Amino acid sequence: MTTVRALVYLITTLFFVYGVMRLRQPGTARSGNTLAAVGMLLALIVTLVGVTIHHPLLLILGLLVGGIIGATSARLVPMTAMPQMVALFNGMGGGAAALVASGDVLRVVPGSPGAAGLIIALIDILIGAVSFSGSIIAFSKLNEWMTGRPITYRGQRTVNAVLLGLLILGGAVLVITGEAGHGAVFLAYVIGAVALGLLGVFPIGGGDMPVIISLLNSFTGLAVAATGFLLGNDVLIVAGTFVGASGAILTQLMSRAMNRPIGNIVFGAFGKLQTQGGTQAQGVVQQTNPEDVAILLSYASRVVIVPGYGLAVARAQQEVNELMTRLEAKGVDVKFGIHPVAGRMPGHMNVLLAEVDIPYQKLYDMEAINPEFPRTDVVLVVGANDVTNPDARANPGSPIYGMPILNVDQAQRVIVLKRSMNPGFAGIDNPLYLNPKCQMLFGDARQSLNNLLQALNEVVA
Repeated sequence: MTTVRALVYLITTLFFVYGVMRLRQPGTARSGNTLAAVGMLLALIVTLVGVTIHHPLLLILGLLVGGIIGATSARLVPMTAMPQMVALFNGMGGGAAALVASGDVLRVVPGSPGAAGLIIALIDILIGAVSFSGSIIAFSKLNEWMTGRPITYRGQRTVNAVLLGLLILGGAVLVITGEAGHGAVFLAYVIGAVALGLLGVFPIGGGDMPVIISLLNSFTGLAVAATGFLLGNDVLIVAGTFVGASGAILTQLMSRAMNRPIGNIVFGAFGKLQTQGGTQAQGVVQQTNPEDVAILLSYASRVVIVPGYGLAVARAQQEVNELMTRLEAKGVDVKFGIHPVAGRMPGHMNVLLAEVDIPYQKLYDMEAINPEFPRTDVVLVVGANDVTNPDARANPGSPIYGMPILNVDQAQRVIVLKRSMNPGFAGIDNPLYLNPKCQMLFGDARQSLNNLLQALNEVVA
């Protein structure tokens, strides 16, 4: 049975590797995800067959409840809530790893020789609990159950540093005494680890949530890998390593895209209310209507569409696809400009546009599209706030100063589809809206696009 299990685990690993490879392109991402899921199902089956199950009914109940929740969420949760679901499910993974490690710790008795295993278990609990509680806060902020602004207080960093030091000290005590399962020290250790995750994410603003979700995802992967070492399970080690490494790489890529070190994102309290320095933008907001925008787009040669979270909220990706088709039929060159941290999770905009079969070749990342803006006749910004804010280039007093943005203000004309003049998720005003080249088309993005499509029918180009 051991040989069969090892063989299935090897096949599972191959499924994981090939599945991840297929995730690199939108056209193959769905099949890649399916392959990885099938691999995990095989690993689960062979693992259950090879162990003694003391409470089969409880196991079956857990499988049924978890399967129903997962399948229902995948089908019913809209794309606008996908970042929240990712954060929540990621937290569940970290919490599960911490619970498994806690169960292993509670079996340790005084004098047992498993010091190395105990150290791994305590590290697993720390990482898993931080990922769990931190993801819950991220979920709450993204779901607007609590403010998206940083929650700070005087001496917060010192408190976190002291708490981490106490956790290290408590872990050392548990290892030295070998009484991890017998006393208040272990309970305090678990509570402290959960508290560290809460206190660590409280001061992080909503604008940095995509990076934090990726970082916590990496933590969950490390916790799962540690659980694999504890249980001697190769699949958990491989899967956890995949998640941990990919999360770390993605976190680094996004921090570079924001031109901010990870330490600044984690400890910088970005989005905290503060007075911006520098020269304040001057100008008047110019409002437009669908008919004027339709004429402008019809007679343009080059148009760039910049999607943002407002597009996701309005579920307007199909209307954007129809707009692209209509404009191309009129001979207009249409491209999409995608900022690395647009939306509220990595790749959010790419997934939205791929849903309606917009060709991937039309999606240009920030470095590729920015040189195109000076030669662009019209930029249509659909609900993107912070990633188009020129203060990031020109205002040293702005909290986002230095962050690379989509240089939409360099185009000949800019049309912004937006519900109101309220600031974006980062809570920062955008002087782009006062630029003489910019006009605002207020309203729900989907309705505005439908009105625009109707107006296009009446334009003869």
